Amino acid sequence: MRYAIVIEQAQGNFSAYVPDLPGCIATGATVAEAEAEIRQAIALHIEGMREDGLPIPSPVSKVEYVEIAA
Repeated sequence: MRYAIVIEQAQGNFSAYVPDLPGCIATGATVAEAEAEIRQAIALHIEGMREDGLPIPSPVSKVEYVEIAA
C-alpha cells in the first residue's frame, strides 16, 4: 500500500501525519527523520488496527502541487 503523508515544519522540529490513517502521527528533528518516523508509525498503526480487528483504510488521498503567480 502507498499512503500519502504530510510533513509540516513546526517550532523546532517537523511533524508528519497520514490523512488516510487518522491518529497516525510522528515527529522528527529533520524532514528525513520525520519521514522515517512516520513510516514506522504507519506500520505500527496498521498492526494495531489488525490486532483490534478493525478494517484497514485504503489509501485514497492524493497529493498535488499548484503554482500561483506571485
